[in-house]
Amino acid sequence: MGILSGNPKDEPMHYGEIFVVWQASAAAKGAISFYQAYLNHAGDKDLKKLLEALIDQARIEMKELDTLLVDNGLASMPAMPERPEAKLEDIPVGARLSDQEIAAALSTDVSAGLVACSQAMGQSIREDIGALFAKYHMSKTALGVKILELNKNKGWLVPPPLQILRPETVNA
Repeated sequence: MGILSGNPKDEPMHYGEIFVVWQASAAAKGAISFYQAYLNHAGDKDLKKLLEALIDQARIEMKELDTLLVDNGLASMPAMPERPEAKLEDIPVGARLSDQEIAAALSTDVSAGLVACSQAMGQSIREDIGALFAKYHMSKTALGVKILELNKNKGWLVPPPLQILRPETVNA
């Protein structure tokens, strides 16, 4: 029986796992802060619901990742202070983010989160850490689908160039 067999929670974390857990915790804390700011700027009720779901998911991730770090004798980055609620009307028009801008930023953020989760799963040798990031990957996938549907339904999606007509192939 080797050092890396048995209960994964009793196994040491390798440096890559430590960094990716710490980094994901920091990203979740940053996401909470940004999503709270976006919530202040959002006007669309469906977008607000989606932002609240993203904040809830980021809080879950932050809590679980910080617990993992502390249980392994490691410190996490401090959480950022909660943003106060602001009224959309109080934000000057030139400083206000549009709902379409917020939705595009969410799409990009969730997409990057999927890649980060995949990378963390691939480098983990502790099954519990790989499974944790697989769980986050599934949550981000579901939220990403909701963001895509919202963008399509609201007319906010700006697709890349579409190939409508395909050139005919020449058989020689």
